[in-house]
Amino acid sequence: MQPIHIIGAGLAGSEAAWQIAEAGVPVILHEMRPTVETFAHRTGDCAEMVCSNSFRSDDDQMNAVGQLHWEMRAAGGLIMEMADRHRLPAGGALAVDRDAFSAAVTEALRNHPLISFEPGEITEVPAEGSWIIATGPLTSTALGQSIQSLTGADSLAFFDAIAPIVHADSIDMSICWLQSRYDKGETEEERTAYINCPMTRADYEAFIDALVEAEKTEFHEGETAGYFDGCLPIEVMADRGRETLRHGPMKPVGLTNAHKPEEKPYAVVQLRRDNALGTLYNIVGFQTKMKYGAQTEVFKRIPGLQNASFARLGGIHRNTFLNSPTLIDDRLRLRLRPNLRFAGQITGVEGYVESAAMGLLAGRIAAAEALGRDLAPPALTTSMGALVNHITGGAEAKTFQPMNINFGLYPPLDDVKSGRRGRKDRYPAYTDRAKADFNAWLVSQSA
Repeated sequence: MQPIHIIGAGLAGSEAAWQIAEAGVPVILHEMRPTVETFAHRTGDCAEMVCSNSFRSDDDQMNAVGQLHWEMRAAGGLIMEMADRHRLPAGGALAVDRDAFSAAVTEALRNHPLISFEPGEITEVPAEGSWIIATGPLTSTALGQSIQSLTGADSLAFFDAIAPIVHADSIDMSICWLQSRYDKGETEEERTAYINCPMTRADYEAFIDALVEAEKTEFHEGETAGYFDGCLPIEVMADRGRETLRHGPMKPVGLTNAHKPEEKPYAVVQLRRDNALGTLYNIVGFQTKMKYGAQTEVFKRIPGLQNASFARLGGIHRNTFLNSPTLIDDRLRLRLRPNLRFAGQITGVEGYVESAAMGLLAGRIAAAEALGRDLAPPALTTSMGALVNHITGGAEAKTFQPMNINFGLYPPLDDVKSGRRGRKDRYPAYTDRAKADFNAWLVSQSA
């Protein structure tokens, strides 16, 4: 049997390789790191997490992301298995020790008898064989140009920003306190998964002034600032209005200052645990394109971070993706050349979980084809099916932008109340329907 080749061993490529091999089809995984480095990655390991250590909400009843977690677990996903094995306390979210997680994914793939690795950069779109291109947001220039030449489409790009990481022992806990928003979590560890830095109105106003005035990274010639709204740099949010951050990542709701419970903070900066040891915390929602010197100056204005030591400062990079509604079919094949599939962020999904889910789907569909079967994607009533539908025709091609999974991509329910007041009933109805339909999809593959 001819092997299926995968370019890129990120979350999507790793998951695709696992699904194909588990179906009994050989895989060759091509990864350019560490021979060819990117500015954002630190290792040559598979599934390295760059921007954050969070897979977001793990609530599979009230959240579409949590439902996507459920679907990937039901499908035997490697990424979710290793995320569960290396999870950290994060309230209702699924956060992981990123180094241990990546190492575990790498070990599992290297130990699988049907997966082999070929290091080095692939610079041109292959003409023959079965391939999955899962090169992610940092697709190399040479391969990107080859894809552009093949498709004849202009590259679309936005800028994805990286949040800074702080050494825990440099945070002043006489000012800050431990609490998850609304005390969410089943254990005390989960209910205290975040460090909270309170701000008075004067603190907040001074912080916004410093943020707006800080020196920013300049864009390179030919680049445009087409940011994805789910990952906006904080200074861009501040430019949209002085209260924007206070109603976004710095909202004070659901939190009570343990040191001064009678005083309600005007704004709160949250830090989330970033490793199993609890020695590192990332500043939640604080992606930035400020220059390094400006970052340390501005972030040390946050109460409790005045003596902060940074393990990593924020950054910004160009993120290229296909105009998938015009180029990709519902089997994730390039319409112009069906031997090529795409998976992960390059297809126009946004987020670790969404990228890995598209890898899972691409792997299963490619393996089925290699075994002489045609596998349709799950129903669009599922999180996975809703994402595929969005990127392959559900979205308007002229305005196509990267998208996280959300209930807005689900078909509506006819017999459940709409609007904010109906969420309590509507969201579980969505996820109950999704679970039933996803299980039916899994059963159909064993029939």
